[in-house]
Amino acid sequence: MATPGKTARSARPVGEPTLLTSRDNRWLKDFRVALRGGLPTEDGFVGVEGVRLVEEALRSGCRVQAVLFSESGERHHERLASLIDRREMAFPILRTTDRLFEGLADTEHPQGVAALVHPRETSFDEFVHASPTACAPLLVVLAGVQDPGNVGTILRTAAAFGATGAATAASGISGTANPFSPKALRASAGAALHLPILAGMSLSILLAQLKVAGVRTLASSVHEPRDGEQPQLAPWEVDWCQPVALLVGNEGAGLPEEVERGADTRLRIPMASGIESLNAAAAAAVVFYEAARQRNAAAAPGIQTSATTRPPK
Repeated sequence: MATPGKTARSARPVGEPTLLTSRDNRWLKDFRVALRGGLPTEDGFVGVEGVRLVEEALRSGCRVQAVLFSESGERHHERLASLIDRREMAFPILRTTDRLFEGLADTEHPQGVAALVHPRETSFDEFVHASPTACAPLLVVLAGVQDPGNVGTILRTAAAFGATGAATAASGISGTANPFSPKALRASAGAALHLPILAGMSLSILLAQLKVAGVRTLASSVHEPRDGEQPQLAPWEVDWCQPVALLVGNEGAGLPEEVERGADTRLRIPMASGIESLNAAAAAAVVFYEAARQRNAAAAPGIQTSATTRPPK
């Protein structure tokens, strides 16, 4: 949908789209801010680039402000035609030169198609609400994950294994990368536009809200437990068919110790000797695979896991 109150920019062009040839054109400025700048526009739209991501954005149900093709990028119009050429779609289709498109693109070899998209707005109630196909909420909380590639990969992995929502929060002085930045969106393969996401939450407030909502918090740990501290569980020792939120910390430092101590359970993935830890995204994949295994078995109780395939305890 086009943004209300901007008539001059929201009407769909009649016939062939006008070729935008000025670097100072307002549309191109917005695309440049959202793509190369990696920032939301004044209206809160983010940039997605490449035919696959634009296709995902159009399928996501998120508001689309405009789609932009370069001259050579017009070859992708046919693939997207069924999604953008419907009468009820109110956003304009724009066209510019290859040279100007390269100047606003975030990728080294742009495909010549991009869109401005408004991420879905999610309330806390929506965040903790399980979909009808899920046995319970399965959430991931990214606390201080600074690499946008890791953020996107974790969101893609979580979505692939049935996560129902995600949140990003700062952890101490380490903020979490914006899940809607161009790099994070590419790494998520568009999953960030489909998952309910609470972005930029206060970690302490979020953890308090999860406790009130009856969601069990599981802290992924890179530290050995001290004397008297709760034991760490392997992923297969957790019941993933209850409402749970996996807390993933900073790539180097992990979660703050006070967050780990305050969590309901601390998780640690058993590994061969000499290996200290896994990459944050790889660790999340291991954990969410086990969550999906349990939840899929619960959804199909006639399918039993054989004793030989159960992980050792």
